[in-house]
Amino acid sequence: VQLQAFGGGLVQPGGSRRFSCVAFGTTFEIYAMGWFRQAPGKERELLGGIAWNGRDPYYADSVKGRVTISKENAREAAYLQMINLQPEDTAVYYCAARKNSPGNYNWWGRGTKVTVSS
Repeated sequence: VQLQAFGGGLVQPGGSRRFSCVAFGTTFEIYAMGWFRQAPGKERELLGGIAWNGRDPYYADSVKGRVTISKENAREAAYLQMINLQPEDTAVYYCAARKNSPGNYNWWGRGTKVTVSS
């Protein structure tokens, strides 16, 4: 399985961003996908995830209310929509997928960087 994440760039404070993660290869192995981010000087943070069948999205408390995770089954893609971005949301955003639940994430995308600045 290979994952490609898109959606990085420069965002003004208060703006929104939609990240995409497209999966290639043996996608039938995927059970669930998660979204993470890593801000400069900080540890990687789980933002939330969704089952690969598009069900049961869940969100970290730190971003709940600002984030929506969805899955497009026809395209083998998942999305992270984030609103009201602030400078502290500046980070590299990653998608990852895993085979099992619960379980470690088996595959990681390269990451896409978002900078929130005026």
